[in-house]
Order: sequence, then structure tokens, then C-alpha cells
Amino acid sequence: MSIKHPIVAITGSSGAGTTSVTRTFENIFRREEVDAAIIEGDSFHRYDRAAMKTAMAEAEKNGKPHFSHFGDDANLFGELENLFRNYGETGTGRARKYLHNAEEAEPFKQPPGTFTPWQDLPPSEMLFYEGLHGGVKTAGVDIARHADLLIGVVPVINLEWIQKIHRDKATRGYTTEAVTDVILRRMHEYVEYICPQFTRTHINFQRVPVVDTSDPFIARTIPTADESLVVIRFANPKGIDMPYLLSMLHDSFMSRANTLVVPGGKMELAMQLIFTPMILRLVERRRKALAS
Repeated sequence: MSIKHPIVAITGSSGAGTTSVTRTFENIFRREEVDAAIIEGDSFHRYDRAAMKTAMAEAEKNGKPHFSHFGDDANLFGELENLFRNYGETGTGRARKYLHNAEEAEPFKQPPGTFTPWQDLPPSEMLFYEGLHGGVKTAGVDIARHADLLIGVVPVINLEWIQKIHRDKATRGYTTEAVTDVILRRMHEYVEYICPQFTRTHINFQRVPVVDTSDPFIARTIPTADESLVVIRFANPKGIDMPYLLSMLHDSFMSRANTLVVPGGKMELAMQLIFTPMILRLVERRRKALAS
């Protein structure tokens, strides 16, 4: 954690909705004129798309059926922790981009599914990370301890699967059966690496559908925001103005002393109300430290 070089991290699994949360933060950064270096977690995968397919086949052949993007073997946890540590100490570090599709790859004249070269980050006021592993802690690394603000985005599991199935079928051309195989292969490392992160977060956002999602593998549509509630859990509610949030978020209520429940359609507004003052405090603290 760093006063002069703060780090904000969004963590959640594939299909959880972290990308939508990132857009909310980008709006906050733009509106409040905060210069943030934005890092995507995919850029710290160990393998590009082609190499990952080879590594998965090798793992399967060697009796490791649970090899996936969720685990240690397929990621550069040490390099990610080094980035967080270096940024916290110096305000800089090295990063790269993972090019997901042809549109992202075209400016770099590279094939989709590859990485750009490692480069030094440009000057910035804070680091913003969005990906799978912002709160990971293993025997060898502790990425979570470097974040000044660590946020979990974690729909209930059936909703997460529905979102992943629909996204992968629409954007990657997968069949339901193929996505189901991915979910099953990742389950062991989901339990080992993804779930424990949400006990280390400062705030969790969990979307809960209020329609039947009993069998996520046959769901025709993703439950809409209006068909959902969002459970917001604060690890430490001290300093959170709950009466203000309740007054601003219509039909919201508290289910526990540290838990706010809001209608799904109010999730972005809730994030704006909660995170804008937090971001401004981090920036103001940084500027005072640099001026002293």
C-alpha cells in the first residue's frame, strides 16, 4: 500500500462482470480528471492463445486435467506482484497488453491472441488493475497486500456461469458443451485461487438474480439488472455513510451492519456514490504527500 502511488484493483473471475465495473471507474477517472494507468489481468497470463492450447494438451496428457487460466502455472504471479510493489514504491513499472481480437491487434500489426512487448508505464497518479488475480495470495506471492483499494465482483455462481456461457457463445463461437467443459476444468482452481480472494477485498459486489437460474446451462437469457439485486459488503464499514447511500439509492436496504442491498439497476450509481469519494481521497492524499 502506498500514499504517493496508490493502487486500485478489481478482481473477479471470467464472466463475472469486471469489465463493466472498469467502465464505471473510467468514467470516474475522466470526470474527476484522475490520470490512471490501467492494467488488464490477461496481460499477466503466462501463455499466449496458441501456447495455452499446447500447454493445456500437455497438462492433460500428464494427468493434470485442472490446468487453467485461474491457477499459478498459467500466470505470472511473481511479475504481477513486482508491478504492484514497484508501482507502490516508485510510481512506475513494466506491463504489456494481451490482444483479444482483430480490432485490438490491428494497431500493433500482430495476430489476435498474442502479447505486445513489455514496456514502462507512462507517468500516472494511480494504478488501476482489472482481472482474475488482484487479491491472490499463495506461498510465494501476496498480491493483495499491495492494493490500497481492493474490490471483488462476484455474481452468485449460477449467474456467473450463465454470463460466461452467453458471452463465450456470442463472442468466441463456442457451443454450450464447450463452455461447460471449460467451467468444469477450471473448478478446482476456481476454489483454490479465485474464491479466497473475496475474503481479502475491502468491498464486494455480488449480483443475485431474483428469477429462476436453477439450471444455468439451459438459460435462454441472462437475467437483466431489473431482475437482480446487488449485495454490497464492506469489510470495514467505518466511515461509510450508510444513511446517505440509503437515501440516494431508492429501494435499497441494509441486511447486515456491513451490508447494503440495492436494486440491480442501481449498481452503477452505487459504485459512483461509493467510489468517487474514495478515489478523490487517495488522490488528495497523494498530492499532499508529494507537496510536503
